Amino acid sequence: MIGAGPGFEPFEQDVLSNGGYRYTTDAPLSSQLANQRITDASLASADWAGKRVIDLGCGDGTYTVALLELGHPASIHGVEPSAAAVSSARARSCDPRLSFVEGSAYRLPYDDGEFDLAYLRGVLHHMDRPLAALSEALRVAPVVVVVEPNGYNLGLKVLEKVSPYHREHAERSYAPRQLDRWVVGLGGTVVARRYVGFVPMFCPDRYAQVAKRIEPALEQRQGLRQVTCAQYVFAIARADR
Repeated sequence: MIGAGPGFEPFEQDVLSNGGYRYTTDAPLSSQLANQRITDASLASADWAGKRVIDLGCGDGTYTVALLELGHPASIHGVEPSAAAVSSARARSCDPRLSFVEGSAYRLPYDDGEFDLAYLRGVLHHMDRPLAALSEALRVAPVVVVVEPNGYNLGLKVLEKVSPYHREHAERSYAPRQLDRWVVGLGGTVVARRYVGFVPMFCPDRYAQVAKRIEPALEQRQGLRQVTCAQYVFAIARADR
């Protein structure tokens, strides 16, 4: 997570007690399936090969490493405010194309357009000032890939109210139309969007296996996917690109 939002401290504690986030380190099958689908959708939303990437809110580095291995960018620079998470991220890989630093997405110490692509994976909904972070991402890179919980999903809204994990980590979701409005207000354009995933995090293995089998059919149904899929994955292009 990045920025001192309401859900920051529980993630810090997860790293200290678990050696990484609970959905990445010794993660249950459901989290593995859900997060692999997010990674696949992220890679399909932009051209990563040979790009200089900044991963804002890189957390414990699990998915930063996966992006490097699968997307083949020239480099990925992870930024994260948690010292414990940065330490965990650095321990995951010694690849010279990877770097991790402590920092805030609200004010990045990088030049305009210093990177080719910025990535925000599930971080905006944990932040006090999500628009500031999104604006900074668009400043330092002409293309931004964003992953956020799908606020159209009523089941997800229920989980945010009743699930101990969701409540403890201050999980909340924005409606995709609101996210799209933010993009337009910042002078960007949504150039690709996907509604993906049907496997809930931290659900029993048997349920996760059934949900995974159903997932492709739901993702392919126009209208239905907007209210059943768990994640909204979208790519933004800056107006001057």
